[in-house]
Amino acid sequence: MNPEQQFGELVALMARLRAPDGCPWDREQTFDTIKPFLLQETYEVLDAIDREDWPDLASELGDLLLQVVFFSQMAAEAGHFTVSDAIAAINQKLIRRHPHIFVEQAGESNIRTEADVRKQWDAIKAGEKKRPAALLDAVPRALPGLVEAEQISSRAAEKGFDWKDSEQVLEKLHEELRELAAAKTSAETEEELGELLFTAVNLARHLNVDPEQALRRANAKFRQRFGHVERAVTAGGAAWEQTSLAEMERFWQEAKR
Repeated sequence: MNPEQQFGELVALMARLRAPDGCPWDREQTFDTIKPFLLQETYEVLDAIDREDWPDLASELGDLLLQVVFFSQMAAEAGHFTVSDAIAAINQKLIRRHPHIFVEQAGESNIRTEADVRKQWDAIKAGEKKRPAALLDAVPRALPGLVEAEQISSRAAEKGFDWKDSEQVLEKLHEELRELAAAKTSAETEEELGELLFTAVNLARHLNVDPEQALRRANAKFRQRFGHVERAVTAGGAAWEQTSLAEMERFWQEAKR
């Protein structure tokens, strides 16, 4: 079966599951109840990429595609749009935002570098959108915190509201650390910690590092090293409560080597 036939089968399967005599669970779902699964599947795709597990990535991308078909089926039932409309929209968008490939003749385009492409993409995208009431209104509040922080700080930076370089951001990071240490109440601690994290995201932006991926890699490293500590404790036959912090630190340093 070719990809077009397989996609058609997936759409038909989803319609069957949502039919009056279909699966009770699938029929009861709404846009709101399915949203958490969309987020979960997205992170599972990222995890498969981080692990470079290509068979699992194929499976997870299939799960993610199911969410697209599920939302589109519910939208079709409500008379909003069909999955064909969604596909047509992205096809048209790709052509519209790549005029140097699909519209202009060879030799006519000034687009030569990745930076040229991004600048043109942003300009075309800005022309497509209704102007928001305020610059940052275009960034959804429902985004994960790291992503929202990166997007709103990037938009402010485009207007010149930014640190000059990463050294200035590092100075601000040290300032936020001092303010966090000086916090007196839980409310002050939360506020200062939030500002520290926001500044760290800005430092990542200045260093051209994706903060989400950096954190995910740090998480993976911690998992690996703590796994070594856990195996070492278990191999020694001691219970966790009988293992001193100094001994666990020794196992941790072993894992780093």
